Amino acid sequence: MKISLLRFIRAAFVLALPVAVAQAGEITLYTHANFNGPAITLRGETPDLVPYNFNDRASSVVVRSGTWQLCEHADFRGRCMVVERGEYPVLAGFNDMISSAREIGGRGEWNGRNDQNERNEHNDRWDRNDRNDRGERHGRRWERDDERSHGYGREPIELFSQSGFNGARLGIRNEVRTLVDYDFNDQAGSIIVNEGRWELCEHADFGGRCIVLEPGRYEYLDNMNNRISSLRRIR
Repeated sequence: MKISLLRFIRAAFVLALPVAVAQAGEITLYTHANFNGPAITLRGETPDLVPYNFNDRASSVVVRSGTWQLCEHADFRGRCMVVERGEYPVLAGFNDMISSAREIGGRGEWNGRNDQNERNEHNDRWDRNDRNDRGERHGRRWERDDERSHGYGREPIELFSQSGFNGARLGIRNEVRTLVDYDFNDQAGSIIVNEGRWELCEHADFGGRCIVLEPGRYEYLDNMNNRISSLRRIR
């Protein structure tokens, strides 16, 4: 009798395992709209996407299970949106802005988009927080730039995924025949050239239309925005 009961308990435990696993939340973030580009799948709380090289890069999302909170700053700060199981081909208002994610309970919805009254009520607070946080981030970035200007680790050219030197950053020292290898293809939105003259082209192996940039800060890339695939120093 004891042996039969023990076998029954073991069998029940084994059968329960898949159920527990199935209940775990899962979400996939994509760098481009319509589920294109490099992707990352999360199955647990992620307070900071920087270690995953995915900060401020998500443009579309697939929620396979669970209800998830996505926030524009690390540690679930700033504005947040909540998404339930489903596909989100675009992230209106949050494109390239997600820095942390976690699974939460309750019914999900797009925070600040479905409830117009709630959005209007909190717009002023969000705007103030955005301005303050951008100021803090700019301050930290300029401090790092000042350190580099004294010769400590400054790369000849720096690419940023958003205009105004925001978003993910990629420092380059040598010729790059394709930015696909760096998960940065067609992503550059602004550039800082610290030294030398650089040729930047819209296709791999320096094909297609190219531009040449001299030392300076290029806050916007106009017609070459999100179109750079290769670059090399020409002087």
